[in-house]
Amino acid sequence: MSIAITCHNTSFGTAGQIDPSHLVDIAAQGYKSVINNRPDGEAGPTQPKNADIAAQAEALGLQYAYLPVSPSAMTPAEVQEMNRLLKTMPGPILAFCRSGARSTNLYQLALQLG
Repeated sequence: MSIAITCHNTSFGTAGQIDPSHLVDIAAQGYKSVINNRPDGEAGPTQPKNADIAAQAEALGLQYAYLPVSPSAMTPAEVQEMNRLLKTMPGPILAFCRSGARSTNLYQLALQLG
């Protein structure tokens, strides 16, 4: 099953909610790292759990980070952590949340930190 990815540049892309089965396609597209910006349970019990996505990412050899961010209240600490992940995780990196917008906003704020 394919997932729509917005490529911001050659080293970073964003997507809406993924499930573990999407990671095969994500890895096949060349992504080396995945950042989950969506808190567990935000969409109720049908939302794929972070632990399940992380386990599949690890099985496929992808780096994985869980940085859950509230869509209405990003904190400076979250922006700093995103900046650190962007600098330390192997690229290209895919970040995801519900629609991709939160991950995009977090990415843009992190870039401002230099």
